[in-house]
Amino acid sequence: MRDLGPDRPLLVVTLLLAAYGLLTLYSAGQTDVVTQAHGVWLRQLVWMAIGVVAMAVVFRFSFRLVEWLAPAAYAVAVVLLLLTLAVGTGQGTAASTKSWLAVGGHQIGQPAELAKVAVILMLARYLSGLRESPRNLRELIGPCLIAGVPFLLVLKQPDLGSAIVFVGILFLMLFWSGVKPSLLFMLASPGLSLLLAFNTWTWGLWMILLAVLLFVWRPYVVEGVFLYVVNSVMGALAIPLWQRLAPYQQNRLLTFLNPEIDPRAAGYHAIQSRVAIGSGGWFGNGFTDGPQKRLAFLPAQHTDFIFSVVGEELGFVGVLAALILFLMLFLVLLRIARRATDPFASLVVFGILALFFTHVFENVGMTVNLMPITGIPLPFFSYGGSFFLVCCMSVGLVLRAAWDARLSGYADV
Repeated sequence: MRDLGPDRPLLVVTLLLAAYGLLTLYSAGQTDVVTQAHGVWLRQLVWMAIGVVAMAVVFRFSFRLVEWLAPAAYAVAVVLLLLTLAVGTGQGTAASTKSWLAVGGHQIGQPAELAKVAVILMLARYLSGLRESPRNLRELIGPCLIAGVPFLLVLKQPDLGSAIVFVGILFLMLFWSGVKPSLLFMLASPGLSLLLAFNTWTWGLWMILLAVLLFVWRPYVVEGVFLYVVNSVMGALAIPLWQRLAPYQQNRLLTFLNPEIDPRAAGYHAIQSRVAIGSGGWFGNGFTDGPQKRLAFLPAQHTDFIFSVVGEELGFVGVLAALILFLMLFLVLLRIARRATDPFASLVVFGILALFFTHVFENVGMTVNLMPITGIPLPFFSYGGSFFLVCCMSVGLVLRAAWDARLSGYADV
């Protein structure tokens, strides 16, 4: 008889990641001076208990019900994001942003985290309802609007890190739905034009390359001309858009290229993170004994830069162990997405994979200065109730998809 219990590999790797993260949070609070990280591991234990309950509740939802509720969840998420822009508050290093909702002076969560799951559900519903995957840019308007509205609202807060996650979810889910890589490249091209336009030579070479690619791929003439015009406009708007960025966002992007230009302010985070990880060597300085962490030189050591604590105290071995666990999580999610009983469930699972992957890629990348510092949490490691709860709810959805697939396989025997 087949095992119809919850997917064990997913439960095991989730438990290992959560345990690893909790131990790292405990270490992050062991400092020689009082910091915000002190005692956060105990509060994270509470969130873990709440997350387990949320995971169990979500697991009981059938995917037919989830698909039916997707538009309502999306609408609620958009309303909450609008409310956040109106009355939201900031916290910690992002005190000047409007990312949190508060009641009576107590912050209750970040709507952007819930919006990520809502976008996954809505995209999955839209894409699974198509007879065939989008074949041209016009057919991508719907998915782009679904992800674009929350993207713009979160960017307005401003929260660049979370906004980028919506882009990652959109592109990876489009890829899983069968959209050709060439079409995805054309969709991404205006963003590339914006990035490359800060250097005249690189932007000129890029526009020549784009013209050649459009000639080779031969999209519809109207779409090809429109795309080239949009890329030209994005290049012209690069400087005005740069000037509209908040000063701290400009500094983060500049110090990403060279942290030494502002080592005591905008470049401080990147420099201290590199020093911490570099000092860890192969086996680290020892659990709870990281000098950068203990002296509180490492900023946001319990949230955005918790991966730096792993590198400083456990070294390359500890970093490798964490990355292997994340790789195992991605592979388990990919297996479940491939075996899902219907396109909607498959897209939801792969969207959750995209969510986790984008967070890991951004967070780990910024700690080693391979990505701009955007202030984004590391799944199951960083302290924070909103995102940890979303992670647990996402795992609950995947567990349900795996359960349905096993039940379907058992019924076919």
